[in-house]
Amino acid sequence: MNKPIIAIDGPAGAGKSTIAQMVADRLGYLYIDTGAMYRAVALMVIREGIPLSEHGKIAALTSRLDIKFEFVDGIQHIFADGEDVSDAIRSPEATRLSSPVSAIQGVRKRLVELQRRMGEEGGVVMEGRDIATVVFPNAEVKVFLTASVTERARRRAEQMHQMGIEADVNQIAEEIRERDLRDSSRQHAPLRMAQGATLLETDNMTIEQVVDAVIAIHNEKTADPESAEG
Repeated sequence: MNKPIIAIDGPAGAGKSTIAQMVADRLGYLYIDTGAMYRAVALMVIREGIPLSEHGKIAALTSRLDIKFEFVDGIQHIFADGEDVSDAIRSPEATRLSSPVSAIQGVRKRLVELQRRMGEEGGVVMEGRDIATVVFPNAEVKVFLTASVTERARRRAEQMHQMGIEADVNQIAEEIRERDLRDSSRQHAPLRMAQGATLLETDNMTIEQVVDAVIAIHNEKTADPESAEG
């Protein structure tokens, strides 16, 4: 069979990007960070000074924005209109704005088109909040990755500290709760576990254990029945 699409969904701070990238590396698949795409839009909205209420202008900006993933020294980077924005999109401002921006229908429509184009040939690991429900509902491998708010806040704070950014765990936890509520209650493509997805709760799992679990799910879902019988 052709190489499958692995769709990894889950709430903010669940470690989807790290896990998806490691799974892709292990399997030799292409990793597509959809969250980074929404952060890139948020970054450009901030730079352009467009008010969040101006949905039409934000959608128009997104429609003309060129977003690509390219490898630089063996590491995948995201480019917006030719600029490497891999670090800039991780700022607290872009992070906070990415959720409300992602709820704008025109933004989602455009980025879903790009995501489907990137993954149409299979052999990809794509993560986000609506990959298995909206972008690729027929994905062969569907995983819903989650963890408690406390654990997700701890991980996010640690990530920010490593980047030299000051972080308050309690504030991050509150922001995660607010984002969970927004993401799960938004009108367009709300966060939910897709039918046929496997739930992975990762509070007490190491990164390597989570990666192993996702690859085991992949192997099970893509096993050749005839080979298994033989």
